[in-house]
Amino acid sequence: MQDNWSPDSYVRAYRFAARAHRGQLVSGTDLPYLVHVTLVCMEVISAFRHETGHDEELAIQCALLHDVIEDTQTSLQELSAEFGERIAMGVLALSKDPKIDKGQQLQDSIRRIKMQPAEIWMVKLADRITNLRPPPSFWTAQKIETYYGEALLIRDALSEASPILSARLQTKIEEYRSFFRS
Repeated sequence: MQDNWSPDSYVRAYRFAARAHRGQLVSGTDLPYLVHVTLVCMEVISAFRHETGHDEELAIQCALLHDVIEDTQTSLQELSAEFGERIAMGVLALSKDPKIDKGQQLQDSIRRIKMQPAEIWMVKLADRITNLRPPPSFWTAQKIETYYGEALLIRDALSEASPILSARLQTKIEEYRSFFRS
C-alpha cells in the first residue's frame, strides 16, 4: 500500500495548527487542543489503510486544520494563502457559521460539507468519533442527549463517504449512550 500524502505537508499543517491553537485546551481536560486535531487526523489515516481512492493529502491537511477558522483568529484568506483554496474551502465547510442561529449551525455545516469532496465528509465523521468521549462534568443531561442526537445526524448524513469511519462512529454512538443520566 502506498500513501498519497506528503509527510512534509503533514508537518506544515501540523505546525500551523499548533501555532493557531496555542494555549487552547480540549474542553473539560488539561490536554492541549492539538491532541484533538491529531486524533481526528489519526482516524482519517487509519481509514485509508482499508479504503483506497481518496485524496489523502486533502483529508489529512483538513483534519489537522479543521478547527482553525472556527476556534482561532485564523482567517479564510490566511488559510487559503498558506494552503490553497481547496484546503481553505474544506476547512470552511467544517466550521460552524457564527452568524446563524446556534440551533441551525450543524445543519448548515453538514449542508456545506456535502458540497465538498468525500474526504471532507470523512474529516467530519472522524471529528465526531474523536469527540464522543466522556462528556465534561459540567455538561447537563440535555447537552449530552443533544450531542448524541447530533452524532446520529452526522452519521446519517455523511456515512456513505467511508464505511470504516461510519462503522467506528456507530460504535462510538452506541458507547456514548452509557453517559445518559437516568
